[in-house]
Amino acid sequence: MKKIELSIVALSHSVTQSHNYAVVLGEEDGSRRLPIVIGGFEAQAIAVAMERMTPNRPLTHDLFKNALDTFGVELKEVIINNLLDGIFYARLICEKDGEVIEIDSRTSDALAMAVRFNCQIFTYEFILDAAGVILEDAEESEVAEPAKKSRKRTPVKAAKPKSLKSLSLDDLNQMLEEVLADEDYERAAEIRDEMKKRGEQS
Repeated sequence: MKKIELSIVALSHSVTQSHNYAVVLGEEDGSRRLPIVIGGFEAQAIAVAMERMTPNRPLTHDLFKNALDTFGVELKEVIINNLLDGIFYARLICEKDGEVIEIDSRTSDALAMAVRFNCQIFTYEFILDAAGVILEDAEESEVAEPAKKSRKRTPVKAAKPKSLKSLSLDDLNQMLEEVLADEDYERAAEIRDEMKKRGEQS
Protein backbone atom coordinates (compact mmCIF):
# COMPACT_ATOMS: atom_id res chain seq x y z
CA MET A 1 0.00 0.00 0.00
CA LYS A 2 1.43 3.36 -1.06
CA LYS A 3 2.42 5.66 1.78
CA ILE A 4 1.65 9.39 1.70
CA GLU A 5 4.01 11.70 3.56
CA LEU A 6 2.58 14.25 5.98
CA SER A 7 3.97 17.07 8.08
CA ILE A 8 2.62 19.01 11.05
CA VAL A 9 1.27 22.33 9.78
CA ALA A 10 -0.73 23.58 12.76
CA LEU A 11 -1.58 22.96 16.40
CA SER A 12 -4.60 24.73 17.85
CA HIS A 13 -7.52 24.50 20.24
CA SER A 14 -10.21 22.13 19.01
CA VAL A 15 -13.37 23.96 17.96
CA THR A 16 -15.49 20.85 18.49
CA GLN A 17 -14.18 19.52 21.81
CA SER A 18 -13.37 21.84 24.69
CA HIS A 19 -10.13 21.25 26.61
CA ASN A 20 -8.75 19.38 23.61
CA TYR A 21 -6.49 20.42 20.76
CA ALA A 22 -6.33 19.68 17.06
CA VAL A 23 -3.07 18.86 15.34
CA VAL A 24 -3.33 19.41 11.59
CA LEU A 25 -1.19 17.31 9.29
CA GLY A 26 -0.60 18.45 5.73
CA GLU A 27 0.01 16.32 2.66
CA GLU A 28 3.56 16.97 1.45
CA ASP A 29 2.73 16.86 -2.25
CA GLY A 30 -0.90 17.90 -2.13
CA SER A 31 -3.47 20.24 -0.63
CA ARG A 32 -5.24 17.87 1.73
CA ARG A 33 -5.14 18.31 5.49
CA LEU A 34 -5.72 15.69 8.17
CA PRO A 35 -7.01 17.17 11.47
CA ILE A 36 -6.65 14.96 14.55
CA VAL A 37 -8.07 15.81 17.97
CA ILE A 38 -5.60 15.21 20.81
CA GLY A 39 -5.44 15.89 24.54
CA GLY A 40 -3.83 18.87 26.21
CA PHE A 41 -0.85 16.91 27.55
CA GLU A 42 -0.04 15.46 24.13
CA ALA A 43 -0.45 18.88 22.50
CA GLN A 44 1.98 20.30 25.04
CA ALA A 45 4.45 17.50 24.33
CA ILE A 46 4.34 18.26 20.60
CA ALA A 47 4.59 22.03 21.10
CA VAL A 48 7.58 21.73 23.46
CA ALA A 49 9.52 19.71 20.89
CA MET A 50 8.54 22.01 18.01
CA GLU A 51 9.66 25.05 20.01
CA ARG A 52 12.98 23.34 20.91
CA MET A 53 12.29 23.93 24.61
CA THR A 54 14.23 22.00 27.23
CA PRO A 55 12.29 21.37 30.46
CA ASN A 56 14.20 20.99 33.71
CA ARG A 57 13.11 17.37 33.93
CA PRO A 58 12.33 15.12 30.93
CA LEU A 59 8.72 14.72 29.89
CA THR A 60 7.35 11.24 29.24
CA HIS A 61 8.11 11.40 25.52
CA ASP A 62 11.61 12.73 26.21
CA LEU A 63 12.17 9.81 28.58
CA PHE A 64 11.04 7.32 25.94
CA LYS A 65 13.35 8.90 23.35
CA ASN A 66 16.25 8.77 25.80
CA ALA A 67 15.52 5.09 26.45
CA LEU A 68 15.45 4.27 22.73
CA ASP A 69 18.69 6.20 22.18
CA THR A 70 20.36 4.43 25.10
CA PHE A 71 19.48 0.98 23.75
CA GLY A 72 20.45 1.88 20.18
CA VAL A 73 16.95 1.90 18.74
CA GLU A 74 16.27 4.44 15.99
CA LEU A 75 12.78 5.68 15.17
CA LYS A 76 12.76 5.62 11.36
CA GLU A 77 9.21 6.77 10.67
CA VAL A 78 5.68 7.03 12.01
CA ILE A 79 2.71 5.62 10.11
CA ILE A 80 -0.91 6.54 10.81
CA ASN A 81 -2.13 3.18 9.60
CA ASN A 82 -5.81 2.91 10.43
CA LEU A 83 -9.01 4.77 11.24
CA LEU A 84 -11.78 2.95 13.09
CA ASP A 85 -14.91 4.58 14.54
CA GLY A 86 -13.28 8.00 14.32
CA ILE A 87 -10.12 6.89 16.15
CA PHE A 88 -6.75 7.08 14.42
CA TYR A 89 -4.21 4.32 14.94
CA ALA A 90 -0.47 4.59 14.44
CA ARG A 91 2.72 2.57 14.51
CA LEU A 92 6.30 3.49 15.32
CA ILE A 93 8.67 1.95 12.78
CA CYS A 94 11.96 1.43 14.61
CA GLU A 95 15.26 -0.17 13.69
CA LYS A 96 17.94 -1.82 15.81
CA ASP A 97 20.99 -3.56 14.36
CA GLY A 98 19.29 -3.81 10.96
CA GLU A 99 16.11 -5.34 12.40
CA VAL A 100 12.84 -3.47 11.85
CA ILE A 101 10.58 -3.30 14.89
CA GLU A 102 6.98 -2.02 14.77
CA ILE A 103 5.39 -0.62 17.94
CA ASP A 104 1.67 0.11 18.29
CA SER A 105 1.02 3.67 19.47
CA ARG A 106 -1.63 6.27 20.01
CA THR A 107 -1.40 8.74 17.14
CA SER A 108 -0.80 11.71 19.45
CA ASP A 109 2.13 9.93 21.13
CA ALA A 110 3.51 8.87 17.76
CA LEU A 111 3.48 12.48 16.55
CA ALA A 112 5.21 13.66 19.73
CA MET A 113 7.93 11.08 19.11
CA ALA A 114 8.22 11.96 15.42
CA VAL A 115 8.94 15.59 16.28
CA ARG A 116 11.63 14.53 18.76
CA PHE A 117 13.33 12.16 16.32
CA ASN A 118 12.76 14.47 13.35
CA CYS A 119 11.48 11.48 11.41
CA GLN A 120 8.95 11.25 8.59
CA ILE A 121 5.20 10.87 9.15
CA PHE A 122 3.11 8.81 6.73
CA THR A 123 -0.46 7.69 6.22
CA TYR A 124 -2.45 5.86 3.56
CA GLU A 125 -4.82 7.07 0.85
CA PHE A 126 -7.92 5.50 2.41
CA ILE A 127 -7.36 7.48 5.61
CA LEU A 128 -7.02 10.79 3.76
CA ASP A 129 -10.09 9.91 1.71
CA ALA A 130 -12.09 9.25 4.86
CA ALA A 131 -10.89 12.05 7.14
CA GLY A 132 -8.88 14.50 5.05
CA VAL A 133 -10.10 17.96 4.07
CA ILE A 134 -9.07 20.34 1.31
CA LEU A 135 -8.65 23.89 2.56
CA GLU A 136 -9.59 27.01 0.67
CA ASP A 137 -6.80 29.51 -0.11
CA ALA A 138 -7.69 31.76 2.85
CA GLU A 139 -7.67 28.81 5.23
CA GLU A 140 -4.43 27.55 3.71
CA SER A 141 -2.61 30.71 4.74
CA GLU A 142 -3.89 30.32 8.30
CA VAL A 143 -1.95 27.08 8.79
CA ALA A 144 1.15 27.92 6.77
CA GLU A 145 3.44 28.55 9.76
CA PRO A 146 3.00 25.87 12.45
CA ALA A 147 5.59 27.18 14.87
CA LYS A 148 4.03 30.63 15.01
CA LYS A 149 0.53 29.21 15.27
CA SER A 150 1.47 26.85 18.09
CA ARG A 151 2.64 29.79 20.17
CA LYS A 152 -0.72 31.51 20.09
CA ARG A 153 -2.95 28.89 21.58
CA THR A 154 -3.39 30.03 25.14
CA PRO A 155 -6.96 30.92 26.17
CA VAL A 156 -5.71 34.05 27.94
CA LYS A 157 -3.55 35.40 25.15
CA ALA A 158 -5.46 38.70 25.07
CA ALA A 159 -4.43 39.57 28.61
CA LYS A 160 -0.86 38.31 28.95
CA PRO A 161 1.14 39.99 26.15
CA LYS A 162 0.52 43.47 27.59
CA SER A 163 2.18 42.55 30.87
CA LEU A 164 5.21 41.15 29.03
CA LYS A 165 5.81 44.38 27.14
CA SER A 166 6.40 46.26 30.37
CA LEU A 167 9.17 43.90 31.55
CA SER A 168 12.89 44.22 30.90
CA LEU A 169 14.84 41.49 29.11
CA ASP A 170 16.39 40.42 32.41
CA ASP A 171 12.91 40.09 33.90
CA LEU A 172 11.73 38.13 30.88
CA ASN A 173 14.69 35.75 31.15
CA GLN A 174 13.97 35.17 34.82
CA MET A 175 10.28 34.64 34.15
CA LEU A 176 11.12 32.19 31.36
CA GLU A 177 13.17 30.09 33.76
CA GLU A 178 10.33 30.12 36.28
CA VAL A 179 7.58 29.07 33.87
CA LEU A 180 9.79 26.32 32.43
CA ALA A 181 10.37 25.05 35.97
CA ASP A 182 6.58 25.03 36.42
CA GLU A 183 6.21 23.28 33.02
CA ASP A 184 3.95 26.09 31.78
CA TYR A 185 5.09 25.78 28.18
CA GLU A 186 2.37 27.90 26.62
CA ARG A 187 3.40 30.84 28.79
CA ALA A 188 7.05 30.11 28.00
CA ALA A 189 6.29 30.31 24.28
CA GLU A 190 4.69 33.74 24.78
CA ILE A 191 7.75 34.99 26.64
CA ARG A 192 10.08 33.67 23.94
CA ASP A 193 7.96 35.39 21.30
CA GLU A 194 8.26 38.71 23.15
CA MET A 195 12.04 38.29 23.52
CA LYS A 196 12.40 37.38 19.85
CA LYS A 197 10.29 40.38 18.83
CA ARG A 198 12.57 42.71 20.78
CA GLY A 199 15.63 41.12 19.23
CA GLU A 200 14.26 41.76 15.74
CA GLN A 201 13.53 45.39 16.60
CA SER A 202 16.99 46.10 18.02
